[in-house]
Amino acid sequence: MRERIDQLIQNLGRTIVGKQGAIRLVLVALFSGGHALLEDVPGVGKTLLAKSLARSIDGHFQRIQCTPDLLPADITGTNIWNPRTGEFEFLSGPVFTNVLLTDEINRATPRTQSALLEVMEEQQVTIDGISRHVPSPFFVIATQNPVEYQGTFPLPEAQMDRFALSFSLGYPTEDEELQMLQRLQHGITVEALKPCISLAEVQELRQRCAQIKIEASLQRYILALTRATRQNEDILLGVSPRGTVALHRATQTLAFLEGRDYAIPDDVKLLAPHVLSHRIIPTRGQKGTLIIEQLLQSIAIP
Repeated sequence: MRERIDQLIQNLGRTIVGKQGAIRLVLVALFSGGHALLEDVPGVGKTLLAKSLARSIDGHFQRIQCTPDLLPADITGTNIWNPRTGEFEFLSGPVFTNVLLTDEINRATPRTQSALLEVMEEQQVTIDGISRHVPSPFFVIATQNPVEYQGTFPLPEAQMDRFALSFSLGYPTEDEELQMLQRLQHGITVEALKPCISLAEVQELRQRCAQIKIEASLQRYILALTRATRQNEDILLGVSPRGTVALHRATQTLAFLEGRDYAIPDDVKLLAPHVLSHRIIPTRGQKGTLIIEQLLQSIAIP
């Protein structure tokens, strides 16, 4: 399975230039059973990353372009009347997929955003009292522009809490951008990617990541960090127990991706800003990542 991981990283690197850190984080979100929120400006490769991941795991890909007039039924699907059979038939929405890209999620209204709450947590949608499971694995990559806020609806805390990790790709370096231009001449596109891992292997990898050992002292370290967010005067809303579980699972997954069968404190320190910062509400307008970094410096490492 380690060889499969290496092949997957190499495959994504064929289209995503120089973003090894971002690739590793999106794989942590995928194999920990969570979802990823990419907060970045347009044109840095967020859609390319989602499409490349879907192709690499041989999964079905769907995209939702969020706008204020988007309805919940446009996401989950709806029942339509069939006059020939005299019965209602279910027309599935784009959530019935393996990799779902929800582009500019904060441009959808709160009512539409809430359509994702159930499916992101329970892997199912309920319409007219009937629950239908989405394909497995189910992985959401949502994007939002951290600069442009006109005509947007900020995600509520319950929605933010559904995302295992939040991170950004950032602008490429000069050498990376030059490499992007050079690859255009070689015709390297998403469509040219070949699957290197199956959906069944993704499920198996999730199970293996969950078996990675975390010592009791490291678990107490995770607890000390998350509980400190609930007692800090700079934080209005601290990390929920779901956030504690998400950090635990992400730590296990990162250890597995690094080729270890045990987790270490450095795994927690690397992931904490990405797992916890979007789950807190600062009181003074500070950046969540800075507050988490300060807490990491104040808590003793086991």
